[in-house]
Amino acid sequence: MLLLSPLPLSTRFPATHLSSPPVFLHHHHNPHIATTHLSFSFFSAPATSSSSLVTCYTSSDNLEFDVFENDPVSLQSRRYDFTPLLDFLSRSSAYPKFDSDSDSEVEFDSTFNSGSDSDTASPTSLDPTEFQLAEAYRAVPAPLWHSLLKSLCSSSSSIGLGYAVVSWLQRHNLCFSYELLYSILIHALGRSEKLYEAFILSQKQTLTPLTYNALIGACARNNDLEKALNLMSRMRQDGFQSDFINYSLIIQSLTRTNKIDIPLLQKLYEEIESDKIELDGLLLNDIILGFAKAGDPNRALYFLSMVQASGLNPKTSTFVAVISALGNHGRTEEAEAIFEEMKEGGLKPRIKAFNALLKGYARKGSLKEAESIISEMEKSGLSPDEHTYGLLVDAYANVGRWESARHLLKQMEARNVQPNTFIFSRILASYRDRGEWQKTFEVLREMKNSNVKPDRHFYNVMIDTFGKFNCLDHAMETYDRMLSEGIEPDVVTWNTLIDCHRKHGYHDRAAELFEEMQERGYLPCPTTYNIMINSLGEQEKWDEVKILLGKMQSQGLLPNVVTYTTLVDIYGHSGRFNDAIDCLEAMKSAGLKPSATMYNALINAFAQRGLSEQAVNAYRVMISDGLRPSLLALNSLINAFGEDRRDIEAFSILQYMKENDVKPDVVTYTTLMKALIRVDKFDKVPAVYEEMILSGCTPDGKARAMLRSALRYMKRTLSL
Repeated sequence: MLLLSPLPLSTRFPATHLSSPPVFLHHHHNPHIATTHLSFSFFSAPATSSSSLVTCYTSSDNLEFDVFENDPVSLQSRRYDFTPLLDFLSRSSAYPKFDSDSDSEVEFDSTFNSGSDSDTASPTSLDPTEFQLAEAYRAVPAPLWHSLLKSLCSSSSSIGLGYAVVSWLQRHNLCFSYELLYSILIHALGRSEKLYEAFILSQKQTLTPLTYNALIGACARNNDLEKALNLMSRMRQDGFQSDFINYSLIIQSLTRTNKIDIPLLQKLYEEIESDKIELDGLLLNDIILGFAKAGDPNRALYFLSMVQASGLNPKTSTFVAVISALGNHGRTEEAEAIFEEMKEGGLKPRIKAFNALLKGYARKGSLKEAESIISEMEKSGLSPDEHTYGLLVDAYANVGRWESARHLLKQMEARNVQPNTFIFSRILASYRDRGEWQKTFEVLREMKNSNVKPDRHFYNVMIDTFGKFNCLDHAMETYDRMLSEGIEPDVVTWNTLIDCHRKHGYHDRAAELFEEMQERGYLPCPTTYNIMINSLGEQEKWDEVKILLGKMQSQGLLPNVVTYTTLVDIYGHSGRFNDAIDCLEAMKSAGLKPSATMYNALINAFAQRGLSEQAVNAYRVMISDGLRPSLLALNSLINAFGEDRRDIEAFSILQYMKENDVKPDVVTYTTLMKALIRVDKFDKVPAVYEEMILSGCTPDGKARAMLRSALRYMKRTLSL
């Protein structure tokens, strides 16, 4: 990380002058610290004592400082031996140490926990051995101590000894730039997944830019984004600028943990711009990757052009992410253009790049183009892998070409690419999504013919398929079959079983499965609790909802965005609007950002009861929270005005849509027709119906029913 990179000696450390000849002490090997015995050929000096200094060493990670390039006489022939010091510290009880290999939380001594500096205060008296060591090492330059510490910290087993070295140095005032020493320790603890210890250690010194950056980096590496972002905020408040590498680490963590959030990425970039941090190739690649994986190809393309305009080379993984994002949005022509651009830039596409492009055509149903990708892949000397075939099988299944999918399975066998359960799971999922659940048994037969045994994931898809179409007996039979084949269910299995019973109104059975899950030793996850909260809310068992929330929190599971959205939805549908608003406020207080789905649920709840003013207020809060108005929210507003017999305001929403590039759908026009019928303006309904057709919307049964109702009323009126 940058904060540990060497800087020129003149800018980082005061010049070191030897006030007296350095003491040479004979080297003793200590078997107890053999793992930390490495060597630097930096110093040697005349022998005057038998108590020796430990060898400074170059670690296998090449953690070294080029600290003597400005001093040609440089100490090449001299040598320091630090073994006796490490031996002394490993035996001494006077210096705090911790075991960073321990599985339990680190235990520091009482002086460390109390934040006291008594362990590092200058001593009033020393035993002869410690006095001799302190005098012997007084001439060692600070950069060598830094190198020694980095070497100790290169192994998690010796970080504790490294901390003892820092405490000893501080106690005897033998090295300066202690913030760098503590930063090295914090950095090492972060790499060893000892974040708790890193935070405790950070309390030993006032936080400086170096220690702030080390701590933020440790949090990001350990995927504790909340702490990392809070530290960055504190750092800015203290007037310091964050290391640009920390922005990379945070974005990498967001990408790695699939917690990509577009507003958060925008906020991070705004901070980078505000602080005038120079963007390097790594950070730009991370930003592109972040926006691509967050599903925002437009911003990803913007930053990609910025990289190219700067003369930097995007990484292959960056190109692949952008191609995948464009394909997911059906923008296959642009995806193919990026693919060609990658090749023109001298990067040879690998299998992942071809698969990313193939995925876009498969999702779009462009089978001809998808098949051409396979041909081009083979011309490039690449053989399709399981994922490639899975995507193509998925494409065939999505358009109902089961025979083509079956032929592809045979082709896989001919090429010694064994079909796996993932491929059959995708085939089954495509049938499920098209409502053809009966094909489940056909897929099972095909699996058997291919000698592929169903795994847990496949059975979970089967259970979900049967559950969606109220075939609950089949779902439970599938669960029993899993058990009979020795396949243990996981939390996804239980959640699927519980939720499919809830969705079809079998709340008691859902509750029984929830209890059975726990009796069998499976701990509910936040999703499980969200399902049960929904179930209890639909039954309006509000006291039990609160009990369940308490149980969830007692198990260390905090409500997430889905939990709050579920609560707002169930409270809103039951007319408990105060409770719904309280949930919204509680969510904000917990540091969570309300989603558009939550606001949609609240606006819709107000709309269904004709509370148009409250719906408008909820919409305004949504906009103030930085959320873009969705079509669903705007349709709900139209419905709210319609229920409140305010047709003029309902049509003003339609105008707002047109002015803000929000395309109305069939629900928009149907809801407007319903609003006109409510205020007896039957004669205006046909014009709305005609506008719907001209806008490219295909009328559904409800829209046609609205038109017939209006025409019948107009006919009766004319006949009178």
